[in-house]
Amino acid sequence: MNDFIYVTQPYLPDLKDFIPYLEKIWENKILTNGGPLHLELEKQLENYLNVPYVTLFNNGTNALITAIQALNLSEGQVITTPYSFVATAHAILWNNLEPVFVDIEPYSPNINVSEIEAKITDKTVAILAVHCYGIPCNVKEIEVLAEKYNLKVIYDSAHAFGVNINNKSILEFGDLSVVSFHATKVFNTFEGGAVICHTKAMKERLVQLKNFGIVDEDTIYEIGLNGKLSEIHSAMGLLQLKSFPVILSQREKIDSFYRNAINNIKGVQCINRGFVSQDNYSYFPIIVTSEYSLSRDQLFEKLKSKGVIARKYFYPLISDFEIYSKYNSFTPNASDLAKSVLCIPLYPNLEMNICQKIIDIIIEG
Repeated sequence: MNDFIYVTQPYLPDLKDFIPYLEKIWENKILTNGGPLHLELEKQLENYLNVPYVTLFNNGTNALITAIQALNLSEGQVITTPYSFVATAHAILWNNLEPVFVDIEPYSPNINVSEIEAKITDKTVAILAVHCYGIPCNVKEIEVLAEKYNLKVIYDSAHAFGVNINNKSILEFGDLSVVSFHATKVFNTFEGGAVICHTKAMKERLVQLKNFGIVDEDTIYEIGLNGKLSEIHSAMGLLQLKSFPVILSQREKIDSFYRNAINNIKGVQCINRGFVSQDNYSYFPIIVTSEYSLSRDQLFEKLKSKGVIARKYFYPLISDFEIYSKYNSFTPNASDLAKSVLCIPLYPNLEMNICQKIIDIIIEG
């Protein structure tokens, strides 16, 4: 283990298989602005995920900002979780809305539906929930709440590409779902993202908003951003999609190995991934309890000293950052998890002997 083993590593297909896509780009001389590979990737993703409409973006954050904008939310509050990457809350503020942080469930990294209802007021306009680690939120109960109080629902599904419940893509739930194709994710386009929507009209609106708000050569009705995905990134996505069954199989193998091993380590627990008909095995978080011989931070440092770079996903909580200090929140479950969670390496090409060495370090304590 002379080289560092990072918490994740992108799956890269054979370079020779990428060359024909580059040759096609050179032949087309179209690099961006919704080129043929971009359109083909959208179509293939719609077919693979079995969702109505996919709109590609240059990253997941711009996709999330635009998704919120596309819903025409007036000034108000958006209920969300502090247990996420900071982009989740940033996207709310970029839209001049106020985040309201509520706690997660006691045994899950996902938002607690009963806590959501307790925070709904006449200022509430939407719920922004996160399928943390690709583990599905309680989408049915969130749907009931949204209908009861006439709220929009956006899912930050950055981790949830390829996850199905009851043989239906988790990305189909809510008014809009946003997924990330960043290099750290199970499916990547180097950098990228997408918004999944239900109607052609919404798809057209998203396309306009990610292209400066341009309607046609002579018309711009509102302010958009530049969120277009390039042909190079689209080519990577098309190639990645061919390999995705293999990627899932390799991730599942590592996930299963870790779970079997960690079940025998006192003071260390796995997070339940819930009931899914198709998982994507996104990240492998463990919980370091008081019964373990080391604290979470001590284990983090020990792994690092052995060349294993784990990550404290998600610590600190978003609501603990100084820039969010004015949005007061009481989220004890999220605080407890943030102080005890550690994601250990999981990626398709991670060798099993390295996985065993990581487990041996944890056993040693």
